[in-house]
Amino acid sequence: MPHLHREWLFSLLIAGICIGLAFVDLAGIPQAPSGYRFRALITDVDNSSVQRHLIVKTNAQVLNVRLLDGPHEGRELSIVNMLTGKMELDEFYEPGGVILVEYHAPDGKPADGMARGTYRLRLQLLLIGLFTILLLAVAGVTGLKAALSFVFAAMVLWKLFFPLLLRGYPPISTGLGIVALLTGVICFSVGGLSRRGTATFIGSMLGLLLTCGLAVWFTSLFRLHGALRPYAEMLLYSGYYEINLTDIFIASVFIACSGAVMDLAMDIAATMDELKLKHPDIGLMEHMRSGLRVGRAVTGTMTTTLLLAYSGSHITMFMVFLAKGLPADRLLNAPFVAAEVLNILVGSFGLVTVAPFTVLVSGLLYRLNPVVEGPAVESPARAEPSVQ
Repeated sequence: MPHLHREWLFSLLIAGICIGLAFVDLAGIPQAPSGYRFRALITDVDNSSVQRHLIVKTNAQVLNVRLLDGPHEGRELSIVNMLTGKMELDEFYEPGGVILVEYHAPDGKPADGMARGTYRLRLQLLLIGLFTILLLAVAGVTGLKAALSFVFAAMVLWKLFFPLLLRGYPPISTGLGIVALLTGVICFSVGGLSRRGTATFIGSMLGLLLTCGLAVWFTSLFRLHGALRPYAEMLLYSGYYEINLTDIFIASVFIACSGAVMDLAMDIAATMDELKLKHPDIGLMEHMRSGLRVGRAVTGTMTTTLLLAYSGSHITMFMVFLAKGLPADRLLNAPFVAAEVLNILVGSFGLVTVAPFTVLVSGLLYRLNPVVEGPAVESPARAEPSVQ
């Protein structure tokens, strides 16, 4: 029972930190002036000013909308939807659609409205809710802790990591600190405050430190710069000229693979924990050999994880290259493709090495610290921590 109390106290602490982070503003950047933002139904569309260039549309689309929420519910106003010619950013609306509208009401009457995209917030909340329910149904209390870890990771990145980079903190060391914090919280939250959680944390960090070192080295050898990432150039134009985009790119490499690294480390640590629980008299070398055999099987499938993840997010880019008939050597030598190759392979180094790292750490922890975690049991053969 004391062990369970400790787990719940840790979860409550993380929940409290998440709530506290919601009120943190480290960046200290003044918010852009804005007014009311509510849902609106499009009742009419005026496309007379829209200019069409093949499949690209530019200029202004004028919409008549009726507000569905807020203090001015039911009021109608005319708003503008600016089309920039970038299909990945623009939305072209039709009557009957529900959009998010931002407007001002200086004299109590809605005016100066702008379209801010099709309204998707309720669907996003629904998707989050369904995901949480699925976690709880499949994993029970562990699923609840996993959902809490998910929220914590999102809050730390949004409220700590990104603002610290904007304030000029060094991206690599700051990224390592943030990853260590996230890894510790996630590993101990899901794996428990036990040797299993400790082994997962140490094994993950060893793999991520190796990934960081390789990312620094090969980014220099490849002569890559951080402006290859989307919106990097826009960030400079926003006034942050001193930000080191190359170091941000390096940090993104080991942060992007940290989730998969933790996943593999948890698999190995849980296996080592179960082996010791079922066979408390197993020797150190046999314990480690058994863990490595499991690690080899898991690593065999995990090596394609990053390849599929990154390739899936750049399908259209590769289709463009194929459609233009570009040769493979020219394709692979392009800076943005070389950056993704570095991302995949360097991240895979961390995935492959985390298995032996975690096996080694787990074996030593169970060998050097054979203290029972949790309540004592009658059978000496069960004098090992139970899997929570």
